[in-house]
Formats: sequence, C-alpha cells, structure tokens
Amino acid sequence: MADATVILVLAVLLTACVTHADGPVPPATRAAQTLADGGTLRVVGFGDSITGVYYHTGGLRAWPEMLGIALRRLYPDADVEAINAGISGNTTAAGLARMDTDVLAHDPGLVVVMFGMNDVARATPEEFRANLATIVTRCREAGAEVVLCTPNSVYPGSRAIEGLAEFAEIVRAVGAELGAPVADCYAAYEQLRARSEQAWRLLMSETIHPNLRGHKLIAEEIARTITGQRVSVQDVAPEGPIIPHTLELLERGEPVKVIAMEPALAATEAALRRLRADAQLELIAWPTAGQSLAQIEAWGKGVREQAPDLVVVAVPADGEAPDEERFIRSYSWVLSWSLSFGRREWDAIVLMPSVLAPGQDGLGAALVTELTREIIGGQDLPWLERAPDDERPAEDLIDAWLAEAE
Repeated sequence: MADATVILVLAVLLTACVTHADGPVPPATRAAQTLADGGTLRVVGFGDSITGVYYHTGGLRAWPEMLGIALRRLYPDADVEAINAGISGNTTAAGLARMDTDVLAHDPGLVVVMFGMNDVARATPEEFRANLATIVTRCREAGAEVVLCTPNSVYPGSRAIEGLAEFAEIVRAVGAELGAPVADCYAAYEQLRARSEQAWRLLMSETIHPNLRGHKLIAEEIARTITGQRVSVQDVAPEGPIIPHTLELLERGEPVKVIAMEPALAATEAALRRLRADAQLELIAWPTAGQSLAQIEAWGKGVREQAPDLVVVAVPADGEAPDEERFIRSYSWVLSWSLSFGRREWDAIVLMPSVLAPGQDGLGAALVTELTREIIGGQDLPWLERAPDDERPAEDLIDAWLAEAE
C-alpha cells in the first residue's frame, strides 16, 4: 500500500474539501425567503434508505438532519425543523402510497424528494417520471414547495449501476418541466470521483449507501439549491453521551452484553467495572488475532443477530488488506456490521490501534493511520485515539474517555 502514497494524500485533502456540482442554482423562493426573514420552516426529507436513518450513517442521523444543521448555520435566526421521512426499499410508487401520513400530515413548507435507487431496479423510466411528477403535484397542492434530488452515484458492479445515470437525468428533466429546483447530488459525487476515486470511496459506507460524510455532502448540495448559498457541515461531530444505552443498563443493575474485538476486550471490561464495580457483563470476543481485515469483516456479519448492548471496534495494527480500496471497503463494513440495521439500538465505539498498542496506529504507517481516521470520521460514531505523549494504560484511557462523557 506504500506505493499509493501520493494518491492517498490527495484523497485525504479532497475529502476534507469536497467539491459540489457546478452551475447556477435557482433557490426555492418561498423557503429561502422564510429563512431570510427569520421565520419557521418545516422541511421533510422524503425518500428511501438513502434518506432514512440506517446503519450506513451510524444509525442516528442522515442528510435531512444534516440539512437542518446546514440551514441553521446559514440562517441562525430562523426556526428550522427537519423531519426524516425516508424508508428503506421504497420506490416512488411506495412513496406515493404513504405521502399523506408520512409527508403531508406534517404540513411542511418544503419537501425535499430523493428517490431513484430502488426505482432503477423495479420501475420503468416512464413510471419513475410519472410518479415523480405526481409527487411534486401533490406536495404543491398541499401548499409545500419541492426540491428534487438526483441520487448519489454508486460503486461499479452494484445492483443500481445500470440505468442510474438515466434516472438521474429523468429527475433533472422533471425538475425543468415543472419548475422545481434540482439538487444534483449525482453530479456532485461524480465530479469528486473524477478528481479522486479514493476521495469518492471515502463518501461511501458500502456499494450503494453513502456514509455520514456522504450525507453531509448531499445536505450541502440541497442547502445550496434551497438558498443559493454554499455552506459546509463536514465538521459536525458525533454528539451526546458515548455509551448511553450501556450506562442506563449499568445504572439499573441489568446485564450488559459486550462484543469487543480481542485487543480491547480486557481493557473494556476493566473500564466498565470502574464505572460500576458490580456490573454484570457478558463478554464476547470478536476474533482478530492473525486475521486479515476481510476475515474480521466476515465475523462481524453475525454481530446483529447477537443483539449486543455495546460493540467495541478495535481493528489491530496488523489487520491487513490487499490494497487501499479493499481496506476502505472492509473497514467500512466492519463499522456497519457493528450497528443495528435501522436506528441505533445499542452502543458502538471505535478505538484506534494506538489506544491498545502505542506507536502502532494503522498498519504501522502514518498514511494509513490517516486513512483509518478518515473512514471512522465518515461515520457518526464516537472514537478514541491516544495522544502522542499519553502513556497511560488502555483501560485508563477508555475509563477517562467514558467518564468525561457521562
């Protein structure tokens, strides 16, 4: 992997400063004026799993929540309410069937619509076009403005790749025909990919779904389409307690099931017992010794069926992958398998290798350490690494980290 040093450095820099689709952006007039006047704007994000809150973003937030943050940053005096109405597996037809209850019942001022990823596989282009136009019409009849979104681009070989560009073009065409602004997320993703394939990969949780970094880019593109202004939310960090579910169980004296990668198991147990000496812990080791990153990923596929209370990801410094692309994809799946499918049902934390093995971060190479940080940072997960001059035992580091966030 050392041979790709220049590519990796470029990828990291590009990821820190993502590029948006170029071209003029007509704002959503009434919504933009409401924001500028410091009024109240209720925004509903309407779509499929790339709108809803699922594992690929960390199970807490997705682009509608990031859009709310973006609009509040642009208009701090406005009252912005962001509502997520994304459902996994939905097509435009399924969306139409639930519009009254999931969208229009909220009396939104603005509806942001992103469909297409499932329609590609289940609908004809004509059906997609007609359904999308009907969604726009029904929103407008209810008094809401509409912004349409093209979906993100996907990995080659994924189920949605065939026809996705055509369906993105249909979204643009419907927007032009009906006078609805279009946030061209597909173009924004592809422009970044043209600059750096590696930086594009760091937007993705897996072959189809973006991670939270990718959702932040989507939110920025939508915010620009609504307001005509650029804003960044790339610095938005995980918020709230680090292990709220675990702490609640400990406080009630109930058993806690912990799945921790082998290097972190003993240190995690010690830290939890410092929080509560009489903690009832069921400890399950996630094997890592002598395992490749792909093997570590494969074991993680069984995490969800075990219904843990706390998952501790601590990929060791020798968790090898054949190349940087496979490293990104396997590590991203490790994080995804550590979470419940939909909204987060248990705690998940990530430890950098330095926490357990000082001076050995990221396969022993500083550049891959940075890559590991970029992958972890793309999720909405709390993570810990050791400061260069911190020589405390791992359990002390973890204990102090958890105690600070109680």
